[in-house]
Amino acid sequence: MIFETHAHYDDEAFNEDREQLLAGMQQNGIEYIINVGASLESTKNTIELMKKYPFVYGALGVHPSDTAQLNEENFKWLKDQYALEKAVAVGEIGLDYYWDEPDRDIQKKWFRRQLQLAREVKLPVVIHSRDAAKDTLDIMKEEKAEEIGGEIHCFSYGKDMAREFLNMDFYFGIGGVVTFQNGKKLKEVVEYLPMDKILLETDSPYLAPVPFRGKRNSSLNLPYVAEEIARIKGISKEEVIEITSQNAKRLFGM
Repeated sequence: MIFETHAHYDDEAFNEDREQLLAGMQQNGIEYIINVGASLESTKNTIELMKKYPFVYGALGVHPSDTAQLNEENFKWLKDQYALEKAVAVGEIGLDYYWDEPDRDIQKKWFRRQLQLAREVKLPVVIHSRDAAKDTLDIMKEEKAEEIGGEIHCFSYGKDMAREFLNMDFYFGIGGVVTFQNGKKLKEVVEYLPMDKILLETDSPYLAPVPFRGKRNSSLNLPYVAEEIARIKGISKEEVIEITSQNAKRLFGM
């Protein structure tokens, strides 16, 4: 059974068929799903999904692009939610320099605060880093993220950066991009990474693998990702699914 470590089923892209889609997950080979908060609103919606579906767990947090909405009052609310039994990670948190908003200093401030929060509540982190490799790494080192643990979601850098995060004992979320023809850099990273540090993820509804590239993504497409990892690693798809599932259970304490 597949462990989906990163999806956004609270996204409006699933408004028309969310219940039907999630109801069929387990019979289609998806054992667990981590739904990931990206804002305060989506964190609230993630909590509702955690309550409704026994196989859905939650990463609760605020994505760098939404950090301007954070203040001391709602940050305290966020902290209180980690007492929920099925809250298994703080995320997704990090830095995103692809967009100009919010200001980088705001992003950095709340990245640090959420790393510190993860340490406090003793949960791993799910890190989003886009066009911000050096600052992400610098802050992680300063905050001793290796003591916190977690994963770099949707890893998009090269082997040198992979080595840095590997040295911190982090896991790597690998999704649909590994199947893209122009995903050469990620294929090289997957070849380099040890299997015990790889996680399967979709980032649904985004980044659907080939042959569905450009369409709405869902966890049902994860076999295509597992197949490509298996090809790169020279092992069976079943081995990839089994190892990545054990990795996820180890990381998220399940």
